[in-house]
This record gives sequence, structure tokens and C-alpha cells, in this order.
Amino acid sequence: MRKKIVAGNWKMNKSLDEAVALVSEVVNMIKDEVTGDVQVVLCPPALYLTTIRQYLGGRVALGAQNCHEKASGAYTGEIAAPMLRSVGVQYVILGHSERRQYFGETATQLAEKVNIALENGLTPIFCCGESLEQRQNSDYISFVKNQLTESLFHLSPEQFGGLTIAYEPIWAIGTGLTASAEQAQEMHAALRAHIAEKYGQEAADNTSILYGGSANAQNADELFACPDVDGGLIGGASLKSRDFTNVVKAAQ
Repeated sequence: MRKKIVAGNWKMNKSLDEAVALVSEVVNMIKDEVTGDVQVVLCPPALYLTTIRQYLGGRVALGAQNCHEKASGAYTGEIAAPMLRSVGVQYVILGHSERRQYFGETATQLAEKVNIALENGLTPIFCCGESLEQRQNSDYISFVKNQLTESLFHLSPEQFGGLTIAYEPIWAIGTGLTASAEQAQEMHAALRAHIAEKYGQEAADNTSILYGGSANAQNADELFACPDVDGGLIGGASLKSRDFTNVVKAAQ
């Protein structure tokens, strides 16, 4: 039985006081209102990781938004996977479309990041997805499948079992647009079939594939009802405790 996961990606938002208030509210709401077996992950800005960790209960895991592909070295301003692990981080988002677009992250670089994260006991949340132009003018399913092939399919079956996938249609991030349940299910099913071709059906059935394109409290029920959608990587809706908790409840 694959895990249901709802991860909140706070991106570059919140002051420290605001972050502490938000995590305190979320943790208390989860404790009081969420009864289902859903893994909740909070991914604050890296500056706040050690502080946020102090407020998390057993129901909520700590995640980072990125890591460097090297274990250490002269990389000013970067954060290494061993550093994240040393402060209690359990998950790390890799390959988010904003990292690919604004920082030029390549498939080869992401493969290295996945490797170093797994080596340090972190669970990568590997992001993949297509732009609006790619969806309209190309074989968008093949494009997204190829993102998995290029950055993940070098892994052994055992290594692959240690990660989570997040499908994020780029055209639905921060735009207010959302893939329909049918569009989300189509892509998630295609990715699961692609994994099965490489690693076998059992591995595919055990891989959590999250939806990450403007999911919120209004559309989460419909999205999470899809048989191949195993939760969400939540952006804007994770910045409000009530909205985020309602998304988590939808995943129960």
C-alpha cells in the first residue's frame, strides 16, 4: 500500500515569527482534525529548518526545498544533503520547475542531487512536468516520462524505492489554473506505467506520485480521488493553516 503524502512547499515566504505561527497552527490542526494515515511534510525556507523542527510532532515531517549535488566544498551559499540530514530533515524537493527555470538545473545535475540525497537518508520528492507550450505543441506525456528516464532511471530498484514523484504541470503553478482530475490522472497513470516498464509493476504500485499544480482546498477532493494521485505538493495553499489542513483532510 503506497503512502499518501501532502507536502507544503513554502518557497521564499514568511518571516521567522510568521513561520513559527504557521507551523504551530498546522501541527495543532493536524493533531485535532486529521485521523487518516497521511504523511504531512512541511518544507520551510532553509534558514528556518532548525527552528521549525522544534514545533513538529510525530505526525509531521521536515522537508527542505533543495540541496546541492556535492557533499561538501567551496560552494558559497549552497546547502549540502549531509547538512540537511544533520538537522533532522527527512524529505527534500528536487527538480522543482522554478529551480529548472530560474537556476538552470539540468537532468544530469538532478540525477546527482537524487544520488546524494538518497546516500544521506533523505527522501527526494522529484518534480517533473510540462509547460503550456509543450502541452499544446508536443507529446507532453513523452516529455514528462523522459524527465524520469534522464534523472532517475540510473537508480537500482532499491534506491528507486526510496523516492517520491511529484507531477507539476508548469502551466498550473501560481497561475490559478489547475489540471482537471482527468488530466492529472492521465499523467499519473502514464508515469506509473513508465516506472513499471523499468522497475516492475510492484515497484510502480508502491511509488507515491503527488500532484503539484495549484492544488488547494477547493479542488483537492476531486484530484485526490483519482486512483493514481497519492497526495499533493502544495504551494500557495500551504501558507494558510486552514487551507493546508483542509487539503490534508482531503487526502485521508
